[in-house]
Amino acid sequence: MRLGVLDVGSNTVHLLVVDAHPGARPLPAHSHKAELRLAQLLDEAGAIGGEGVDRLVATVRDALVAAEDKGCESVLAFATSAVREATNADAVLDRVRRETGVDLQVLSGEEEARLTFLAARRWFGWSAGKLLVLDIGGGSLEIAYGIDEEPDAAVSLPLGAGRLTSAWLPGDPPDPQDVKALRRHARAQIARVVGEFSRLGSPDHVVATSKTFKQLARLAGAARSAEGLYVQRELKRKSLEDWVPRLAAMNETELCELPGVSDGRAGQLLAGALVAEGAMDLFGVESVEICPWALREGVILRRLDHLPNGPETTPDGLQGPASAPAGGPDRTGGAPQAVEAPRADR
Repeated sequence: MRLGVLDVGSNTVHLLVVDAHPGARPLPAHSHKAELRLAQLLDEAGAIGGEGVDRLVATVRDALVAAEDKGCESVLAFATSAVREATNADAVLDRVRRETGVDLQVLSGEEEARLTFLAARRWFGWSAGKLLVLDIGGGSLEIAYGIDEEPDAAVSLPLGAGRLTSAWLPGDPPDPQDVKALRRHARAQIARVVGEFSRLGSPDHVVATSKTFKQLARLAGAARSAEGLYVQRELKRKSLEDWVPRLAAMNETELCELPGVSDGRAGQLLAGALVAEGAMDLFGVESVEICPWALREGVILRRLDHLPNGPETTPDGLQGPASAPAGGPDRTGGAPQAVEAPRADR
């Protein structure tokens, strides 16, 4: 079957189209994305402004056209921290539903961490042993640890690269005192949860996902994305520590010229690097292996796992058949429900 996963993130709205069936790995067929940077469009009251909502609605419509053109049977639609934390989230969700027919389910931070962990576990397999998974998004940092497919510990911290850049690093290049202040802030936030993971023992394998980690690994000499998913890529803490002061001294134009750094994410790279460095240092990690699968793949895998269960809702809120009707917006977490792809209004 052909599925679409519509991810309304803090940086981008990304439709991933995959061919998938139970027991097989999802095969990417098409990718459609637009950079909205919702995390940076919040006003002083923490609401997504009218222009931001207009752009979101238009982008969701475009994604539906792409899903229909590519033959998707159903679309799994979800939103993460930017919508989750917006003070007008209910109004935003209602407007998207009324004007596009799409019910965005808002994932909790913990569920983001759990689904990303599932994707990493499936990618590396049982032989990887106890996994520690780090994921830096636009709005939050997710950390999960465990030996099974469900992590024993999973947390989400408000340390996304986009969020921190907007709030802490206004200069181009940033003021050195702002960089120091952000470094202290990020490490203090991470340090609060280290003990929760340390009591579970040392991981056998440490994994990092997300665009931020991929770009940092590329700077440190990892293979280009064009070389394929199956090339092993890693990021060493020593290399990251060497790069942080260099990144802090660059303006956005100079950052855009670095290998593997996209124009849309260049301005967020320093904040992401500070979070990555802090997490690796505080968790005592010398290197991380980059996992090409993350949250979207976790959503797909969870969906496929429950296909044989029929129409009843599973404990995590994921419905069985692809034609299951959409429910109302759920802001309490849980995996997205599969809904028949709404017909795009052309």
